[in-house]
Amino acid sequence: MSNEGQRNRICIAILAMGGQGGGVLADWVRQVALDNGWLAQGTSVPGVAQRTGSTVYYIELARASGGRQPIMAQMPIPGDVDVVVASELMEAGRAMLRNFVDAERTTLISSTHRVYAIAEKAAMGDGRGSSERIMEAARQRSKRFIGFDMEAATERSGSVISAVMFGALAGSEVLPFTRPAFEQAIKDSGIAVQSNLAGFDEGFRAASGAIALPLEPIHCVPRPTTPAGRRLNERLISRLPAAAHTNALHGVQRLMDYQDVAYGELYLDRLEKIASMDAAPFEVSAEAARHLALWMSYEDTIRVADLKTRATRMARVRSEVRAENDQLLSVTEFMHPRLQEICETLPASLGRAILRSKGLSSTLGRMFQSGRHVETTSLRWFLVLRALAKFRCCRRASLRYHEEQERIERWLAVVQDAAKIDLGLALEWVRCQRLIKGYGDTFERGLRNFKSILAAYEALPSNQRTRQWVADAHSKALADEKGTALHSHLSLAS
Repeated sequence: MSNEGQRNRICIAILAMGGQGGGVLADWVRQVALDNGWLAQGTSVPGVAQRTGSTVYYIELARASGGRQPIMAQMPIPGDVDVVVASELMEAGRAMLRNFVDAERTTLISSTHRVYAIAEKAAMGDGRGSSERIMEAARQRSKRFIGFDMEAATERSGSVISAVMFGALAGSEVLPFTRPAFEQAIKDSGIAVQSNLAGFDEGFRAASGAIALPLEPIHCVPRPTTPAGRRLNERLISRLPAAAHTNALHGVQRLMDYQDVAYGELYLDRLEKIASMDAAPFEVSAEAARHLALWMSYEDTIRVADLKTRATRMARVRSEVRAENDQLLSVTEFMHPRLQEICETLPASLGRAILRSKGLSSTLGRMFQSGRHVETTSLRWFLVLRALAKFRCCRRASLRYHEEQERIERWLAVVQDAAKIDLGLALEWVRCQRLIKGYGDTFERGLRNFKSILAAYEALPSNQRTRQWVADAHSKALADEKGTALHSHLSLAS
């Protein structure tokens, strides 16, 4: 038992998001303290600014001294917290920003998994906060840092993350209570006792070092399972540089799933042309393998319908909400396809004809002015979406397919022309594909920025077509949705 266990006052802050059982965890901590003769007080302040709202639970434990009742604080005070427990890595980061974590005093216990905020997911580029920076700060700014993937532990145990957090708190030995005392608090609560004890055990063993945990997430390289997949796998290994193999394997798998084997072959045809112009360390090939696969698997109505109705998705949803086998699950989604997206699914000639006709566009457009709630678990909507997903066999005839293939070929031509001059310049053009993402307004905004950069680049004198210019244009395009920074950058070039 650590020195903290001999203190007469222990301050604990728990940061958890809505639905993670932070209140139950706080109750368990108070109960184990009360059962062992300590005084315990708990408060909570809910938050609404992040996801479903992150809540700070503050627990203060104290020994009665001289018959006098101690005065306890209502909220954690910066620099006066002994233990911080966070259910997600960014919550640990927020605890540090609020100075709850002190290098001379605080034990920080946190999950290392991420639940990305809306702002991170909605960013035009990669808006994710750096997990590595948070981990490094956690090690430097706390007296002791205990971090592991609690979400994975939750899945393994079939429990909830609050039970894993409780186990980690017990396994850290920062509280002066035995393991049986912690477990008794779970039993006395009467809440899913067996599964919570299993989660507790996962957390306890991880925090106490009884099990070895990977320092980095394991990224699995896909293995081909069909003759066609093995053939494409052999082809890319023999014709592409080793630096591109992993991304290319993922790319082939993605595009075979998206369309068919022939589409995977087209992907390799295009990638091999880029690789033939590349040189060590073959960074252009590796990046092109990733970005080309992303563009070729653009989001259209066919893809959305396919993904929404897959059995694996339904299984994942049932797992996430912990629905039992005998429970009925209903999933309602908001969908808002526009006339543009409907026409892009039609044969190219028909889709163009409708979009070019002001009368038809105006009349039909009124049918798609508002979105609708679709119950994808109902037989009616499931059959509608499955029927739409079957249009994959007709995708090559669609207007969207024709348009995207023309754009992709134009982009690849720019990359190849750039590679003849400077591989660094070619690499920056490959990375410009990051602007092409999502669907609807997000896709159109990114495509518009991409076209603006390309037009301005081609108008530049040859001696000004540098990798730095493209990199700056790319970063400016991702800087703001209104395109103010990009417009300023392109204005200077004109």
